[in-house]
Amino acid sequence: MTENPPSRQAWVILVVGVLSQMAATIAITGPAFLIPYMHTDLGYTLTQAGTVAAAPSFGLILTLIAWGAFADRFGERLAMTLGIALTALASGIAVALVGSPVWMVLIIAASGAAAASVNSASGRVVMGWFPRHRRGLAMGIRQMSQPLGTSVAAVTVPPIAASGGFSAYLWFVVIVTGVMAVICFGLVKDPPRAEAVPSPVVTSTDAGQPGPTSARGESTASPATDNPYRMDSFLWRIHAVSALLVIPQFAFSTYGLIWLIANQHISVGIAGGIVAASQIVGAIGRLIVGGLSDRLGSRVGLMRVVAIAAVVFVAAIALTSLTPMPIVATVVFILASAISVADNGLAFASVAEAAGPHWSGKAMGTQNTGQFVMSSPVFDGEFSTWNSSAHPRATQPVASC
Repeated sequence: MTENPPSRQAWVILVVGVLSQMAATIAITGPAFLIPYMHTDLGYTLTQAGTVAAAPSFGLILTLIAWGAFADRFGERLAMTLGIALTALASGIAVALVGSPVWMVLIIAASGAAAASVNSASGRVVMGWFPRHRRGLAMGIRQMSQPLGTSVAAVTVPPIAASGGFSAYLWFVVIVTGVMAVICFGLVKDPPRAEAVPSPVVTSTDAGQPGPTSARGESTASPATDNPYRMDSFLWRIHAVSALLVIPQFAFSTYGLIWLIANQHISVGIAGGIVAASQIVGAIGRLIVGGLSDRLGSRVGLMRVVAIAAVVFVAAIALTSLTPMPIVATVVFILASAISVADNGLAFASVAEAAGPHWSGKAMGTQNTGQFVMSSPVFDGEFSTWNSSAHPRATQPVASC
């Protein structure tokens, strides 16, 4: 039987989803690149600067599930357009509040809370437009947007702030997110209900028997509006596994630069290049693994392989730490970083397929929330290290899940 390829509209939606997620990532991760600037130029204490940097992620965590529920109820187009437009509005308001750390924390947190709409809605709309046999690839591409957005922020934010101050960065976010709000309004279309509910596929098992939910979310045993969390434990298990697997991802993205410099005695410039390369390889890895899951017909089985590989490479990092081996450390670090993010697209696709069209937004919001909550202790530890340092260093933002 010949499988129908994705429509042209599906690819347009995917491109818009990637770009909107990149814009949201720039808004969320940007302040973390400016901690030294806030401390030295704006006079913020290190605690105040770190709190401003963490505020977007805090706002994001609070609203991910709510935005997912909003997308389930009112559609992805409205959720994406409204959320990214509110991000632009909040960033514009923040321009007038740069001198107040307290107000900056509040308004930057609101910006992150608004940007959370894209995390749930863009994944939901991509899943709705792509057929089952191309969803792994599509979600792999969509998940590339987060490391790419972080890389764009790393390249653009410090020079913008250096030339025009923190306000210049905020105006940059206003322009980027404002343009994306217009694009989302003009190009995003909610998937037809027929497109959102197709044929059954294996989710909770890999043995060839369909789970309680279908490939594109249709319930095989009860109405599609039934709570999928009450049908079986599949969604809970995926959330738990993803939350655990995100720990090495955040550990590598948070401490990787310091490890390369302090433990492996690699120069700052070269270490920065290695970290950037790991982000690019990780983005490509998400695409490859997603496409492979389409070919194999099993996302959960591939997640098991990724989990085992993550254990192996975390152990390899530990062994490499025993003695400086710069070349070996570089290769191991890049591979470990890539493996640590490879499961993201698989998990999101599995969650959306199992949850169904009436619950996928809430389920993906829950998925992301669990990952960010698990990553919080890693970020707190990184900031504590930064805060106790005798001299400011360029910090890395927490990588998006």
